[in-house]
Amino acid sequence: MSDILKIFFVTDLHGSEKCFLKFLNAGKFYKTNILIMGGDITGKLMIPIVKQDDSFEATYSDAKHVAKNNAELEALEKEIRFEGYYPYLTTPGEMEELQHDPEKVEEVFKKLMLDNVQRWVNMIEQHLKGSGISVYITGGNDDLREITPILQSSDFVIDPEEKVVFLDSKREMLSTGWSNPTPWKTPREVSEEELGAMMDKMASEVKSFKNCIFNTHVPPIDSGLDIAPKLDANLKPVVEGGEMAVIPAGSTAIRAAIEKYQPLLGLHGHIHESKGFVNIGRTLCINPGSEYSEGILRGVIVELDDGKIKNYLLTQG
Repeated sequence: MSDILKIFFVTDLHGSEKCFLKFLNAGKFYKTNILIMGGDITGKLMIPIVKQDDSFEATYSDAKHVAKNNAELEALEKEIRFEGYYPYLTTPGEMEELQHDPEKVEEVFKKLMLDNVQRWVNMIEQHLKGSGISVYITGGNDDLREITPILQSSDFVIDPEEKVVFLDSKREMLSTGWSNPTPWKTPREVSEEELGAMMDKMASEVKSFKNCIFNTHVPPIDSGLDIAPKLDANLKPVVEGGEMAVIPAGSTAIRAAIEKYQPLLGLHGHIHESKGFVNIGRTLCINPGSEYSEGILRGVIVELDDGKIKNYLLTQG
């Protein structure tokens, strides 16, 4: 019997349904045993679609979009979801109310976000149950903690957040979507000390690091997988010498854990523009990057043998 385990890993879909549908079909396409979505799965914006007397109107991406019947409305909603946004059918009266009530906007947006996570879970269950493919999804620093009960309510999708799980009889994976502090003060951030304690607690439950995967949303600091634009106090990119300045934005705690425990593989994301791979000791660390806003699904296929990585390939499609 073969010891090979083949996984497909993606991250940072940020609500893009176009990328999600590609992920949904990737297991069969790439013939993998395991699908892993490593955090930041939710979108950042809702798009109101205002019902007029004889049409439906929405404005996004600096353009006005008009649907003249229900079929065109359905197509418009699909297009909005493909962009990574959440369509919201509303009326002129409610639209005016939303413009003056930020709390209601937040309430509506949160419901749309959570409803969409449930939609995705349902689609995974309907599409992949009985396929022989296992699916693991964690939240990321941008994801509300309220998505966790939705993921954990599934009898098929596995949320491995802050756990050690066995992918098969040999391969273990520990996971966290939490990050070190960012300039945006996102929902899942902790200090480096707290993140390090999380890693040590999970690592204490690992049976063998020889075949272990560290699935951490944030990459290790100074790895080349964590290069991000340097921002000023107003969160604007800093230009130095006529070029955009960049800095390492990964985690010291994640790097320390990788150096200490030397797992077989590190799977990371968070920094969309830092696609690549690097060895830290014996550990191969990979960030497939993200181009969700373009509808491009970036990922990585990894074939694991007993105690070693047989092959890996960065993908886009």
